[in-house]
Amino acid sequence: MGNKRYVYVWADGVYSTLRMDDRLCLLVIIGSDETGRKELLALSDGYRESEASRTEVLMDLQQRGLKNLPKLAIGDGALGFWKAVVKYWPQTDQQRVIVKSGV
Repeated sequence: MGNKRYVYVWADGVYSTLRMDDRLCLLVIIGSDETGRKELLALSDGYRESEASRTEVLMDLQQRGLKNLPKLAIGDGALGFWKAVVKYWPQTDQQRVIVKSGV
């Protein structure tokens, strides 16, 4: 990661239909650099999409060398991600995505 700049990051929680525990999910963060190239930045298990789980993922990204904070974070209405972004990436703008099911 180093000095690479990810302009956008997308975050989501993926739940399996083979749930052994309906509270566990896969936390995913994908980054896009200034050229539009996308990379998988984080893939981790978490407790739902809680603030604590999302905080662990953001801290892990920083420990692995993410120095330049993204310009924009994109995600759904999962509040845990937004609370973690405000604390650890305060300069990053936020864009929430609304997903309508059954459309």
